[in-house]
Amino acid sequence: MKRIAVLTSGGDAPGMNAAIRAVVRTGVAQGWDVYGVRLGYVGLIAGEIFPLSARDVGGIMQQAGTVLRSARAPEFKQESGRRQALDVLERTGVDALVVIGGSGTQAGAAELSRMGYPVVGVASTIDNDIYGTEMSIGVDTALNIALEAIDRLKATASALQRAFLIEVMGRDCGYLALMAALAGGAEAVVIPEFETDPEALIDDLRAAYERGKAHSIVVVAEGARFDAERLVHYFQEHRDRIGFVVRATILGHVQRGGIPTAFDRVLASRLGAGAVGELAAGRAGVMMGLTRGEITGTPLEVVAASRKTLDPRLLELAKVLAT
Repeated sequence: MKRIAVLTSGGDAPGMNAAIRAVVRTGVAQGWDVYGVRLGYVGLIAGEIFPLSARDVGGIMQQAGTVLRSARAPEFKQESGRRQALDVLERTGVDALVVIGGSGTQAGAAELSRMGYPVVGVASTIDNDIYGTEMSIGVDTALNIALEAIDRLKATASALQRAFLIEVMGRDCGYLALMAALAGGAEAVVIPEFETDPEALIDDLRAAYERGKAHSIVVVAEGARFDAERLVHYFQEHRDRIGFVVRATILGHVQRGGIPTAFDRVLASRLGAGAVGELAAGRAGVMMGLTRGEITGTPLEVVAASRKTLDPRLLELAKVLAT
């Protein structure tokens, strides 16, 4: 191994820069040349590869987003696109690739690995929906941003005796919504893994109103069948039964843009260094994740073929604590 490259792909996540920094500096410590790829798989196909030194990644750890930039790459889903990428890697003499990103990114890494190229993934997405890691880069920061919004909205909700629906990101995974509801003391949570009947929510809100609560908070996952917009329309049709005036706040991409927390910086540093460690040991075809506090590697084909599940006991806990 003499030369490696690193890229970030898909949705950005706070902490990606710390992972880039770790890959570059641990790679340089191995005596390797390290290269960056601009714009993820799109840049890889286009040959957007440039050298990175230890100094080039100084001062980036605290920055949100990714200094390598990112993009969606539908052409990479085709074998012809992946062949183009492999041709670029061969021409530039890159011996192995470190890929930082979420489930779609790791699926692409699995395809490159299947084609015989040495690649190691690093789990990075605020959705926390990747199999093979308990936490991915960016989750802690996004969760804290959601929690701060809940705390602020609670204050205004109490002042005006209102109910707020707070929609958080997560695609088809309800992890962020459930954890934000637990940490924020929400009265209810709506997630895609367990469908919620709007009538049951009306009952919950009415019960909170009749108990004399000054406000009510419902955290909604964007991927739920009844997202915040649909629920607001439904509640407006039944406003007399609720008690509270209902408002909705959709956090959206603001959750991606936060300054990474200490947890995300440390996790990203450990995962990035772990990826280089795998390559130094002559291993590839795995994604680095966190398991019981340890940095572990899960085969990329397993990551791509498996679905991460949500612990239903956490949902039951949220319901109990909301009473």
